[in-house]
Amino acid sequence: MGAELGRDDFKCRTAGDRMTFEVIPAIDLRGGRCVRLFQGDYDRETEYSLDPAAMALHWEDLGAARLHVVDLDGARSGRPENGAAIAAICAVVGVPVEVSGGIRTMAALSEAVAFGAERIQLGSAAVSNPEFLVEALSRYPGMVVVSIDARDGEVVTDGWLNGTGRRPLDFAREVVAFGVPRIMYTDVRRDGALTEPNFGALRDMVEAVSAPVVAAGGVAKVEHLVRLAEIGCEGAIVGKALYQGAVELPAALAAVRMVAVPRQQPEIV
Repeated sequence: MGAELGRDDFKCRTAGDRMTFEVIPAIDLRGGRCVRLFQGDYDRETEYSLDPAAMALHWEDLGAARLHVVDLDGARSGRPENGAAIAAICAVVGVPVEVSGGIRTMAALSEAVAFGAERIQLGSAAVSNPEFLVEALSRYPGMVVVSIDARDGEVVTDGWLNGTGRRPLDFAREVVAFGVPRIMYTDVRRDGALTEPNFGALRDMVEAVSAPVVAAGGVAKVEHLVRLAEIGCEGAIVGKALYQGAVELPAALAAVRMVAVPRQQPEIV
């Protein structure tokens, strides 16, 4: 893993410490295929590959230092449904893999870890079951990421289908107080739309919590990634822009390498 932080290497750092912004390719799984949805709409799907493991190797070969794998079927049904594809990806790549979608029980979480996932993302379960979140943080310290998905200023769950009435910043402060070491913030309206990230909401999130924030949704060009780095995000998930060639991964990695941003570390020692 080189200089990448491992699951046991989450220690507080000094304010002067710096980090390199991560450009993280997304591999969204549906029925064992690699696809992308428009704004989370399951009826607006574009298929990119029948072999997600090969796609994972492609991004690794182009320089990706981390991959973000989403079980779209699981996100909607509430239980993992693409385990074979996730296991295959974890088996063939040498970079850390983050797994998301349908992980709402300790058994599902432990299975993802057994596949080889280095980070596990909790979304709907973190909202609906804080006791499970706390248990997950205790059992797998440093490995849990909370996904905060928002539509029009409201946290949404269950594959982005259901509103919760909760404000993203309030929820972010709550889970960080529990000890969550990292947050991913997605503006659902911008996901897959190739517009631009919600820079204002992301800046507010970065300023509101001590944990690192990873951006998702709306990246359409390299300049967007540079700006996200400048406002203090730890990294960004990039999907459609990579698959359609609007962003070339090597060029993106070179551009953000020039931007040194402060590393926010979780309060874990």
